[in-house]
Amino acid sequence: MMADDDADDREFVREAFDASGFLGEFRYVEDGGALVDYLLEAKRNPRDPASPMPDLILLDLNMPRVDGYEALKRIKSDVGLRRIPIVVLSTSESESDIEKTYDEGVNSFITKPAGFNELVEMAGRLKKYWLELVKLPNGPAR
Repeated sequence: MMADDDADDREFVREAFDASGFLGEFRYVEDGGALVDYLLEAKRNPRDPASPMPDLILLDLNMPRVDGYEALKRIKSDVGLRRIPIVVLSTSESESDIEKTYDEGVNSFITKPAGFNELVEMAGRLKKYWLELVKLPNGPAR
């Protein structure tokens, strides 16, 4: 799942995941508030195929309404959501952004690659690491 207010960025990332061999479903929301709402709905109705719990969240920082920092804080403070891996995918290279997101519990911080080929390479590495290599707990925390 991706939370990003830029439609072009969402499409490029989706295409990069497709090009990297990702076979899962790629969902997105346009801001942090919509992300938290989606996750809370998925937690309330875990068997609803319309809103499955994501295996990985790609999170932009600068979004309207609810930004990535606030969404990260809300997700990591919810015992039923905090285990979902979150990767910040931002144009920022700011040390303060990096420190702030790790302080809030982000699992990784990546500066968005500039070119499509680099984006495909990044998507492939994320897919390989987070969806194939890493062992994650089954289901939400109780």
